[in-house]
Amino acid sequence: MADHSHSHCHDEHSHGHGEGAHDHSDDVTPAIQSSLYKHIDFDKITTLNEATPGSGRDVVRKSWEDRLAGTPTVESDADEELLMFIPFTGLVKLHSILIGANPGISAPKTLKLFSNRDDMDFTSASDTQAVQTLDLPVPPPGNDRVMELPVKRALFNNTRSLTLFFENNHSDGEEVTQITYLGFKGDLTELKKEHVVTLYEAAANPADHKNLVPGAKYGSLGLGGRQGDGF
Repeated sequence: MADHSHSHCHDEHSHGHGEGAHDHSDDVTPAIQSSLYKHIDFDKITTLNEATPGSGRDVVRKSWEDRLAGTPTVESDADEELLMFIPFTGLVKLHSILIGANPGISAPKTLKLFSNRDDMDFTSASDTQAVQTLDLPVPPPGNDRVMELPVKRALFNNTRSLTLFFENNHSDGEEVTQITYLGFKGDLTELKKEHVVTLYEAAANPADHKNLVPGAKYGSLGLGGRQGDGF
């Protein structure tokens, strides 16, 4: 089994996703509003068992406009399994996942989803009850081979990260699973003010006072953004 592939590349440019299995190229505004592309922490994406290091991250970085491009593509290495960790820059409400694959036996079949887990490997992914399991159909040919798969929204209301376990493919023993596009749709959840105050009070104990600048505001502790993402 291949090891983690840690790649560091960040794309500040945001692209919108369209309507999944249907190519609504004119539907630009709704697509941009529902896309979580700009809220993905690309630097911290990891993929286990990818044949080419960094290819999983590169597929997630692929824009909606490039969804049908032949490259980049992520392929599994030692067997048909792929395990991808996708962190977001804040809490999100996940609505659906968009998956592109070439029609045929290498397309993924079973996808198990886990939320807010950054410690999973293939053993734990196999042994742990998934938050939701999706049965993926064989992608249709042509422009519709990117499929939108709704999730149970109530299960993904406060999602800081997703772990995607592609367990198998549509073959009968083919060891290579191939994915050409991955996208996510949903809404960003803002951190509630009451939560920030509670965190500040918890952090401001006497032992920490010597480290605080007099008159420092909540934002100085980084509790209102990703700079202080230690909680």
